[in-house]
Amino acid sequence: MTPILVFDIETIPDVAGLRALHGLAGDLPDGEVAEFAFQKQRARNGSDFLPLHLQRVAVISCFLRNADGMKVWSLSEPRMGEAEIVQRFFTGIEKYTPQIVSWNGGGFDLPVLHYRGLIHGVAAPRYWDMGDGDYRDSRDFKWNNYISRYHTRHLDLMDLLALYQPRGAAPLDELAKLMGLPGKLGMEGGAVWEAWQQGRIDEIRDYCETDVVNTYLVFLRFQQMRGLLTPAEHDREVAAVREHLGSLALPHWQRFLAAWGAP
Repeated sequence: MTPILVFDIETIPDVAGLRALHGLAGDLPDGEVAEFAFQKQRARNGSDFLPLHLQRVAVISCFLRNADGMKVWSLSEPRMGEAEIVQRFFTGIEKYTPQIVSWNGGGFDLPVLHYRGLIHGVAAPRYWDMGDGDYRDSRDFKWNNYISRYHTRHLDLMDLLALYQPRGAAPLDELAKLMGLPGKLGMEGGAVWEAWQQGRIDEIRDYCETDVVNTYLVFLRFQQMRGLLTPAEHDREVAAVREHLGSLALPHWQRFLAAWGAP
């Protein structure tokens, strides 16, 4: 069984980077540094969404499904710094060579991880293998690698389902709810910076983890649609997810299961 690794990231403004780029005083509060950057961005294009290289990774949440079972966890601050978070994500790819699955990972998550990896000197040779590496099966990566938009070693579900047309993209929350899944719980991506400033880091982590489980459940339905899972296999795997989340006995999973409703 090829391991499946579903991932999602949450980011905050790179305050240290913004200070360095704009020569801002060290005693200026982080919130004011970020607001300075938001205002510059709004003046440029009407949005306060910062460029990807100015997004700092606060959380990476993962859902791993392999022959040993399933696991959901997060790499997050303040337990580890950004450099360790990013490195450990790529080390996981090095260890398992999984199929990675995301929702808009090609448009946001992975480019952010690329830039932050460069900044921190992260090593990720397996991830960047495009058929010219030293691995025994490296030549296979010429035809199916993590980098190509049209390969499936990284499957960006949002991009593929929209047939690579930005105007066709759907929000994960809305599609999940249309499918009878819980969708997003607790907050929206735009509320992460405010929650971070208030010290609500665990809420950000919990929100990110529910996103990866929603994504995995959408992925299962997609696998059924494309004929790689029978309806019975799909239903068994969904039941296994329910059972696993129930065994975790954590408040955010209890809320998730309650929102999901009866099988």
